[in-house]
Amino acid sequence: MNVGRAKEILDSMEMFNVTYEGTPVIIQNVDEKSKMARIYSRVNPENEIDVPVLNLIEE
Repeated sequence: MNVGRAKEILDSMEMFNVTYEGTPVIIQNVDEKSKMARIYSRVNPENEIDVPVLNLIEE
């Protein structure tokens, strides 16, 4: 995924199917400079991690 699309998903009121390493996730924040996204798993929302936006997959 690219940074622009990640920001669109983040700003949207709709729910999108986004995965990271096969796990459904929610995008919490996108840093355009570093091209990193803060995400959390739908199953385990307490576990937030920063990952490269390029590793996110929209299904």
